[in-house]
Formats: sequence, structure tokens, C-alpha cells
Amino acid sequence: MTAVRTETTAQSASDTSFPPGFIWGAATAAYQVEGAATEDGRTPSIWDTYSHTPGKVLNGDTGDIAADHYHRYRDDVALMKDLGLKAYRFSVSWSRVQPTGRGPAVERGLDFYRRLTDELLEAGITPVATLYHWDLPQELEDAGGWPHRDTADRFADYAEIMARALGDRIGVWTTLNEPWCSAFLGYGSGVHAPGRTDPAATLRAAHHLNLAHGKAIGALRDNLPSTAQTSITLNLHQVRPLGDSAADAEAARRIDAVGNRIFTGPILDGAYPEDLLADTAHIVDWAELVHDGDLAEISRPIDVLGVNYYAPTVVSAAADGDASTRNDGHGASDHSPWTGSSDVTFHLANDQLTAMNWAIDPNGLHTLLTDLAASHPELPLMVTENGAAFDDYISPEGRVNDPQRIAYLHAHLDAVRRAIADGADVRGYFLWSLLDNFEWGYGYSKRFGAVYVDYSTQRRIPKASAHWYAEVIGRNALPGVGERG
Repeated sequence: MTAVRTETTAQSASDTSFPPGFIWGAATAAYQVEGAATEDGRTPSIWDTYSHTPGKVLNGDTGDIAADHYHRYRDDVALMKDLGLKAYRFSVSWSRVQPTGRGPAVERGLDFYRRLTDELLEAGITPVATLYHWDLPQELEDAGGWPHRDTADRFADYAEIMARALGDRIGVWTTLNEPWCSAFLGYGSGVHAPGRTDPAATLRAAHHLNLAHGKAIGALRDNLPSTAQTSITLNLHQVRPLGDSAADAEAARRIDAVGNRIFTGPILDGAYPEDLLADTAHIVDWAELVHDGDLAEISRPIDVLGVNYYAPTVVSAAADGDASTRNDGHGASDHSPWTGSSDVTFHLANDQLTAMNWAIDPNGLHTLLTDLAASHPELPLMVTENGAAFDDYISPEGRVNDPQRIAYLHAHLDAVRRAIADGADVRGYFLWSLLDNFEWGYGYSKRFGAVYVDYSTQRRIPKASAHWYAEVIGRNALPGVGERG
């Protein structure tokens, strides 16, 4: 199976089918599912340290065992095959492969990803590898972390190790997953690892993540076959002003700058936006931070842009006494993640909410995809995460019925289909998540999986939504009017 189609077939607005070759997948992240935190040479990442720090994660949960995917990957791949998945997007634990973030790889760590990849290929499932999903080796954080420029060079070395080890078997590579979260939640609001709250460090981290992406693209290109494809996944905020006032429009501009264009500007257009630089000039000296040649490095061409979407971001100008970051969907903290633009109020788009208290608004995904297609028509897109947490439970009959998730997925897949009909070159969709897992600061209290995990026994139970998704994959189309689901 080829990873990305060479063209997109136009669709009519009434057609419920997807283009031939559309990629149907599911996604996970290493720290959220693997477990085996100290096995085969793996050393702590920043998320190991953070989750073991009292008060940081709900109920004191950690990823020490998680969904035990490290030991149960064969059964999990068999589940994927049963569901008809065409691709599996997983991330690599950097400290499992390169425990100190420097030097040679640990072969035992690489061997796990070799075994997983071979199992996927044997099942006819395309492996899609993400190099970084937030789990920086703790030794690199101790040396300065992402605010330190050297971390970008270390990431490039790690990318080279992975390309040489698995480039013959993996044809689709993503450098970073949601660098906004790494920088702004990890170093700004502190609700993600490493839990720092330093505005200047936040912006420095953002630039060095951009630089790490560019350097890694170079390393991948130097070591992968010419047919391999490279990407980055961004959680772009679909920003909307609450009202029609100039003040609300200004609030939206500021959040778009620090939430989106701080990454899309240098990566896709080769420059940081002037308004972003002006908004944050009092926090960091960009002339000192951005070295000659950085922007050329960061803007190396990619083959596809990964887009993660869960809910829109609705903002207004702040009024006196507003709790400006409480409805931004990014966790509670006394420190704002919106560095340089903290005087903005966030609102829920509507009162239809998931268990994460995120508004359900599929039109936001349609708008995000069509806006990206309009601004960068030459760049193929992939929905690399979309899904919802609900309060799932096992029925007395032993089933997990989740009609809310089915409705959510149907509406969002229809938004993708409509975006394709409107000209967006969307090549595939990855459901978040394959399995219930460690949901970062929420521990095991939130369930995003298509497959229910009983953490006491590690038993897997495909939910009703998993069976529904399998039917969609099998027909390459959504159910029509009057059909169940």
C-alpha cells in the first residue's frame, strides 16, 4: 500500500464515499500505551519524572504500565487487522532507543520497534512513525531541555539513528507531534512535562522545536530512500472571535499568532510572522534566538502536513476579572500557556461537550482543512488525530456501547469528506486513539480509545465505535441516510 495518493478525486457534496486509496488508521503514543518503563535499557523521560512527582497527575497515575503495549503488541496488531486498519501511527520512545539522548542506540530498544514494524507489515498495515510525542529523555531536560539550542542537534542525531534502523521498512516519518503542547504546556503553563512556567523558555523551546524539526528532516532525507515521506503534526487551533468587535478580532489574531503561526510561519513559509515578533518582543530577543540559516533549515520541504483537531478555540478581548484561560481546553494552571497574549478570554463554542469538557464542533475541522488548502494548496494534508473521550463502561453483557463517540466520529468524518469535496487534498484519517491509555495529566480517568482497556487485567474490548469504524473502513464511505450508525 502506498502511503499517500498522488492525486485527490473530487467528490460531490451528496457522496458519502472517500477517494480511492484514502488511508484509514488509528494512532497512539509511546508513553501513553507502552509501559515497560524500565525494561531493556529504557531510562526516564520527562513524563516519567513528571508523572512521579506528587500532585502533577490525577490520582498519582503514571505510565509505568499503561496499556502494556510493549508486551501485548502482537495482540494489538491482531486487533488492528480485525478492524481493517490500513495504517497505524505510533511514536518512538526516545529514551528507549537512546537513553541519554546522546551517543549510540540501545539495540534492545530498537528491536521492539523492529518487531512492531514487522508485525504490522505482516498484517498488511502501514507503519507510520512519529519520532517525538513529548517524551524528552530526562538527561536532556537536565541539560536545558527544549529551551537549549543543543537539544535540536541531539534530535537530529536521534532521527538519523531511527532512519538507519528502520528506513527500509517504514516509509512515512513524522518529526514532532504537537510541538505547541511541548513548548507552551510544558514550559509555559506547566500542565505538561517538564512542568516549567517560564515565558521566555516557552518561546525559546518553540524555536528550538522548529529547528529540531528542520534538522531532523535533513537527517531523514539523508538516510531514507527517496520514496519515503516526511511530515510534522501540528495541533492547529481553529481560532474564532466571539463577537464582531475589533477587540475580539484582535484577540483572535494574537492567539492565532502564538497558537498557530509560530509554527506554520517558519515551517511552511520560511519566516516568523512580524506580528508574533512584535507581540512577544518584550519576552525574548528574537534576533539573538534565531541564528543565520535557521529559517532555511526549518522550512525544508515536507511531503504531508499532519493536522490534529478536537475542538475550536473561541476567544474575546479580556474584561476585568475574567478567568482568561479556563475554557481553552488545555488544563488548569495559574500560568497562561498563551505567552505574550494572556489577556484574552476563552469560551466554549457550544454546550455539547465531551468528557474532556471540549465542545463538539465538526465544522471547525472542515474550516481548518479548507483554510489550510487555500493557504497552501500544494501541500497534502492528513488528519493525524481526531476523537473524543466519553465515560465508557462495560455493560452487564460484557460490551462497551458508546453511541456518543459514534455520533462524534460520523460528524467529523463527514466534515473531512466535505472538505475533500470542497477541494482540500486530505489523504487520510487517524482515529485517536486505538486504545484507552494514559491521558497525560488526567491519568487513566479519560478514555479516548476505540478499544476499551480494563487496566486491572489488560483485557481489550472493542467498543461499538470500533466496529462502526471498521464498517466505514470496509466500505470506504460513511453510512448513508437511513442507515444505522
